[in-house]
Parts: sequence; structure tokens; C-alpha cells
Amino acid sequence: MPSVAARVDLNGDVGETRFGEPVGYDLALIPHLTSANVACGFHAGDAGVMKATVERAQAHGVAVGAHPGFPDPEGFGRRELQFSPADVEDFVAYQVGSLAAIAAALGVRLQHVKPHGALFNMALRDASLADAIARAAALIDRSLILFGLPDSEIVAAGQRAGLRTAGEGFADRAYQPDGTLVPREEGGAVIHDPEAVVRRGVRMAQEHAVEAIDGRVVSLAIDTICLHGDTPGAADLAARLRAALIAAGVEVKAVGLL
Repeated sequence: MPSVAARVDLNGDVGETRFGEPVGYDLALIPHLTSANVACGFHAGDAGVMKATVERAQAHGVAVGAHPGFPDPEGFGRRELQFSPADVEDFVAYQVGSLAAIAAALGVRLQHVKPHGALFNMALRDASLADAIARAAALIDRSLILFGLPDSEIVAAGQRAGLRTAGEGFADRAYQPDGTLVPREEGGAVIHDPEAVVRRGVRMAQEHAVEAIDGRVVSLAIDTICLHGDTPGAADLAARLRAALIAAGVEVKAVGLL
């Protein structure tokens, strides 16, 4: 049954300039978000882009979070690299701390941390990597909210570290029956039909559920829904989803305010 008082955050990956060229559609996308995941210079972005992205989010009242990834600009942070938990803790702390300092200079405090790409996917199932990410976030600011798939190692690690956590859903991604995402390299992993994406997003917010690839309905504790900023038409899709959520009686606001 739909929630009596459904509320949800809309987040998007932004600031992902790569080799000097923008990857996403930040200018158009950010105004439709409630939380922005800002690349921190390792998989994409740089100090100038970080500052400009925080400024744009600030101008539109969008909460700012760190989007740390593997030091892998060539692979856009999507290659599964092997680092020790100690190394992961160090480079995540470096990235989150760098963005926190840039944001502080602009009068903005970071709201959350959401790992990027392969780091996110590996930490979902690897407790040692998840704990390293959580420790790094707590080192910088214990008020940070850690994003992860519901019931994943990332969420468990955040709870162990004493952090608030947020269950993240992906309206434009296909799900396995166990609540994990269909790998990007598999057919049908990304949903391109805007109407289907909007329907799935509204259902996630109202019912905390999603239909898996085999037709089964999977229950997921969703606090925030991700929209990928590098998808053509991302801004229009974000606007449509936000409008549909509001029309369905869902309160759309930053996760820190939920």
C-alpha cells in the first residue's frame, strides 16, 4: 500500500568533467534535484569544477554531497581496481575532505557521501571496503549521511560507524530479484523509456518497492532516488519525475531534511 506521508530525495551525479570536457548536463539538471553528488577529482572533476558545482547547487537550494571514486579518470571510475581498505579509507577521506573545504569556503556544509561507480559496487558486497568508506566519512564529519543500496554492506558499515544512512533507489536501472542492480554490461540494465522511469520512481517513493527483471516485486527501504547526470535528457527526466512525485502527493526534499 502507498505510504500515508511519502517523502523522498532526488539526487544526481554532477561535476563530472573529464579531461576538461563536461560529461553530464549539470546546468540543466541541478535545479531539479534536492541533493547533488559532486565528483571530487579522482574519477572526474577538479578543484575549479567542484567550486562551480557547489556554487550552482547553492544557488538553487540543492544540498551538496561528496561523490568519491577510484583514482581512475581513464576508466571514469567504473573499473574494479584492487586497493587495500587502508588505501580506500585514505583516498576517500582526501576526496571528501577536499570538497568539504571548498564547500566551507562558500558557506556550505556537506550533507552526504555517495561512493561512485566501481567503488560503490564493490563496497556493496565487501564489508572491509564499506567500513573503510564509512570510517573516512566519519573522520571528516560525523554528521554526514552515507548513501547505499538498502540492506547492503555500505548501509551496514555506515550504521557501524555511527553515521546516518540513506537507502538509494535507481528509477532508471533494472533490478535483480535480490534487490541488487542488473550489471551495466548486461542487456536491459538501463531503462530508457521516460514514462517507465517516472512510474518506477513514484512507486519507489510511495510503496518502497520495485519490479525486478523477473516480474517479482521487491521491497526496498528507499530514502533517495538517483538520476544519472550523464544520460541525455537527464534534466527533462528529472523535471518529469519530480512533477509526478509531487502530483502523487510525495514530498520531495533533501535527505537531510527528511
